Amino acid sequence: MKFVAIVGSLRKDSYNRMLAKTFQERYTNQFELEILEIGQLPYYDQDIENDPAQTVLDFKKKVKEADAVLILTPEYNWSIPGVLKNALDWLSRVDKVLVCKPVLIAGAATGIMGTLRAQLHIRQILAGMQVNLFPPAGNEILIGQAQTKFDQETERLKDGATLSFIDAVMERFVKFVQEA
Repeated sequence: MKFVAIVGSLRKDSYNRMLAKTFQERYTNQFELEILEIGQLPYYDQDIENDPAQTVLDFKKKVKEADAVLILTPEYNWSIPGVLKNALDWLSRVDKVLVCKPVLIAGAATGIMGTLRAQLHIRQILAGMQVNLFPPAGNEILIGQAQTKFDQETERLKDGATLSFIDAVMERFVKFVQEA
């Protein structure tokens, strides 16, 4: 299976990018994961949505061809970063490549609550996009106090309890994708 990850942080030392890399390596026996770059996408503009830049076309093609999408986000001001909202806006217009696509939301932040509010906001956004959103009950990947759970040298999640929890969630998500 082919999954893509959309990381809502452009920061060099992003915990969410580290989480995506952890997924990429840890679950190679279950799916192939490509981490998509969203920083180069132009601002969404309805005037050009029918004739967007090649970067937008390439981005949308990769999402369309994927079996599932992982959205990993930090939390800024109780919401998602603008760069992530921009990417979601591009995905929601014209060919609407996220419609019926299985999606899992995850996030890491330095605060105690992780990315709870940002994930709620993403759920609101995705509700209007008709995605096949993975049910949240017991599947919320909210990594709080991320600075204590990631290894800065390897750029991977190192916290055993968090990894065990994520293993169970990913097993359920892969089954969800297979049944979709």
